[in-house]
Amino acid sequence: MLSKAMLEAINEQIKNELYSSYLYLSMAAYFESQTLPGFAQWMRVQDGEERAHAMKFFDYVYDRGGSVTLQAIDQPPSKFEGPLDVFEKTLAHEKKVTAMIHHLYELALKDKDYASQVMLQWFINEQVEEEKNDTQIIEKLKMVEDKCHGGLMLDHEMGKRGKD
Repeated sequence: MLSKAMLEAINEQIKNELYSSYLYLSMAAYFESQTLPGFAQWMRVQDGEERAHAMKFFDYVYDRGGSVTLQAIDQPPSKFEGPLDVFEKTLAHEKKVTAMIHHLYELALKDKDYASQVMLQWFINEQVEEEKNDTQIIEKLKMVEDKCHGGLMLDHEMGKRGKD
């Protein structure tokens, strides 16, 4: 059984993961409007991953005998200043998510909730990957900045995600 504090924190994290999904879908819409379908595809895959993360928490709550209470999701931004701006915002967002996951893990430690510690370890590892991917994309975008041809090649590369 989850403690009341852990149940409330996981319910909050479900909302946060769904917001992440919504944010990445908004970014996909932005890229579509800029005729960058590869970047849009990358963000659509990211959207799906975030929804899957929310469902992983959702299922975990019920596996532990708890109950999910869905909360309102804030509207994400829809205007950006280009791919570099989007991915800088993505990295900043993922760093916030990492802090949220660490908070959950600290709560699990405090509660001596070993099952939650194990489950949250997966998310800790996932966040390392998320931040690494975003950082690499930012570095590539900086390399091709102001070179339209390079940006189109990167857009093509981004569009391959999820199509393997």
